[in-house]
Amino acid sequence: MRSRVIALWVLCLLAMGSLAGVWWLKNKPELPPAPSVASSAPSIGQFIPTDPPRPAPDVSMTDKDGAAVTLGDFRGRVILVNLWATWCIPCVEEMPALDRLEARQGGKDFAVVAISEDRGGNRAVEPFLAKLGLSKLTSYLDPKSAASGAFQVRGLPTSILIDRDGLEVGRTEGGMAWDGVAALALIERQLSKPRSGP
Repeated sequence: MRSRVIALWVLCLLAMGSLAGVWWLKNKPELPPAPSVASSAPSIGQFIPTDPPRPAPDVSMTDKDGAAVTLGDFRGRVILVNLWATWCIPCVEEMPALDRLEARQGGKDFAVVAISEDRGGNRAVEPFLAKLGLSKLTSYLDPKSAASGAFQVRGLPTSILIDRDGLEVGRTEGGMAWDGVAALALIERQLSKPRSGP
């Protein structure tokens, strides 16, 4: 008899607990949503304007024949500096779009300046470009990663858009569809601006 009474009490307590739980769920206070840290951070491949635009460092690299080239040699053109390496998977995925961008826009007003950060230099780069069939893109060599240091790059690929006056106007960290509508509109906007300096 005593065990039946205890069992009934336990059942009553469980029932009251369930009812209290249902009441709380229906009447619980609304809490504000937790702040999202990621929502304020740029996503991979998102173009981030440089505000205000700042002078790009006049980095030095070499072409495939070993001749010295600087970014100053491109002054007067809008350039897209792309820092990449053959071992970087997102870089490899991005390269065909850069090749198509150079084929479409490259010339006296615009150039893709792809700078390889491979320590193996041209021995690593030339066969790689040939294997991917990238015929329009010229890649420059920076085996000591001086360009990455000068641009304070945090990872590869990183692309930096530089206007006709040699000012960095923005960058992306991570791969981007550079032959897509958004990227082409971004470049066209810069191409429409005249050079302000001598």
